[in-house]
Amino acid sequence: MSGAVRREQSGSPWEESFGFARAVAAGDRVLVAGTTSFRGTVLYGEGDPYEQAKVAFTSALEAIAEFGLGIGSVIRTRMYLSHVRDVDAVGRAHKEMFDSVRPVSTLLVVEGFVDPRILVEVELEAFRGA
Repeated sequence: MSGAVRREQSGSPWEESFGFARAVAAGDRVLVAGTTSFRGTVLYGEGDPYEQAKVAFTSALEAIAEFGLGIGSVIRTRMYLSHVRDVDAVGRAHKEMFDSVRPVSTLLVVEGFVDPRILVEVELEAFRGA
């Protein structure tokens, strides 16, 4: 574990235009920024909150993999939804992916996202200590 701060980019166009990193490691934590089901310019799971959640969490897990971490390192998740009707679908996706590690979690319904086709945005935090 290094005392230096390390930043990783995913290539999202919003990272460049907004000036942020996909993931930042600082001390014993790796934080992953809000992640959607966009991969490049393609939105996966359009109209399907379950699929969008699965793709977004998979992308977030790929971000922590850049630091040598896996799903067992995840200690916190956050899910942002644009519709309350999608709570069960996104909750099911979260359970399928994280049931074995049981991170602390927050789910919020927000007014919307930068692209109206986005139904779900996720964040996660991982621990890389001993």
